[in-house]
Amino acid sequence: MTNRVALAFSGGLDTTVCVPVLEEEYGYDEVIGVTVDVGQPDDEFEEARETAEALDLDHHVVDAKAEFADLCFDAVRANADYQGYPLGTALARPVIAKAILRVAEEEGCDGIAHGCTGKGNDQLRFEAIWRASDLEVIAPVREMGMTRDWEIEYAAERNLPVEAGNEGTWSIDTNLWSRSIEGGDLEEPDHVPGEEIYEWTTAPSGFGEEIELGFENGYPVSLNGEAMEPIELIEELNELAGSYGVGRTDMMEDRMLGLKVRENYEHPAATTLLNAHEGLEALVLTKEERDFKQQVDAEWSQKGYEGLVDGPLVAALEGFIEETQTKVTGTVTIRFEGGQARVVGRDSEYAVYSADAASFNTEKVGDITQADATGVAKYHGYQDRIAAEAKRAADAKRGATDGDESDE
Repeated sequence: MTNRVALAFSGGLDTTVCVPVLEEEYGYDEVIGVTVDVGQPDDEFEEARETAEALDLDHHVVDAKAEFADLCFDAVRANADYQGYPLGTALARPVIAKAILRVAEEEGCDGIAHGCTGKGNDQLRFEAIWRASDLEVIAPVREMGMTRDWEIEYAAERNLPVEAGNEGTWSIDTNLWSRSIEGGDLEEPDHVPGEEIYEWTTAPSGFGEEIELGFENGYPVSLNGEAMEPIELIEELNELAGSYGVGRTDMMEDRMLGLKVRENYEHPAATTLLNAHEGLEALVLTKEERDFKQQVDAEWSQKGYEGLVDGPLVAALEGFIEETQTKVTGTVTIRFEGGQARVVGRDSEYAVYSADAASFNTEKVGDITQADATGVAKYHGYQDRIAAEAKRAADAKRGATDGDESDE
């Protein structure tokens, strides 16, 4: 009986080396390569196809862009970010992992493997999905302590189809929602990167243009009045907002294993949609809803970063989010300028707002007048005033007592 293993396959150095390693070191008769499309550039798929062909590898390509885009829009409803940047790679990994698992089960595999190192987050995100199955989970790079130099030497000895491990100056991960750049000189926190690291965004400029985004139940649904499906809307905004330099992040990121790393990101569409969504929520949600939702969003974001979006806590959090989003329907006007996507207008029939009540030119709205605020003003800070008076009295008494003792 054939012993098979499914491998998360990109065609790069790590996963190419993993193919013979899984056969020679782990004893598998057949390796199946699985590449999952979550919006990577075409040349990455071409590399994977060519490498798989050279390795005589049974290669599967799974289109998961729609599933990934839906998850990205769930993240918009949760205002999801991690330490200030929109989640991208973190959201893609569970989608990729589930797609690979489906192929592994359909092909009757006994094991499932990835080429992640033991220092990053992705090993955890993949394995959180896979370890719920009955398949053997294998991480050759981590388990064998592979280094880049060892892999290059191994590939050369076996004449594997890799260019001496030279995969560019930086390590780049691209999907529909974001593009991350790390490695090389970027590992030095004091290194100032040049424009060459960016591909989706131009250098931020001055005043740009204004656009209108439409939302229904918290989901983005239109651009300038034109209805769009998620993938189309994301791709359109990546190009449009990116042309104005929107969506760059340069940060020191705290990984799950405790390492602190330098990361650079591009995320024009994500930045624009998140800003717009928060702007609309500010109009339609009450203060109490907004305050509590910040806590819910923070928990959702943390689980999203960890790759645990299918867990019971996230399901419970989304129950609250779903209820609040029934009112997040309307339009938001965004202005691109100076590398920012600024909310400059918002409109919704669910607005918790009254122009008459807020105006300085109205004396009475309904049965409420300005004078009604007098009682509130008297009580506002009342305990602070009592505390201050009590302290003054106590200090005076203590001063008098100290004076009597000194006279003796």
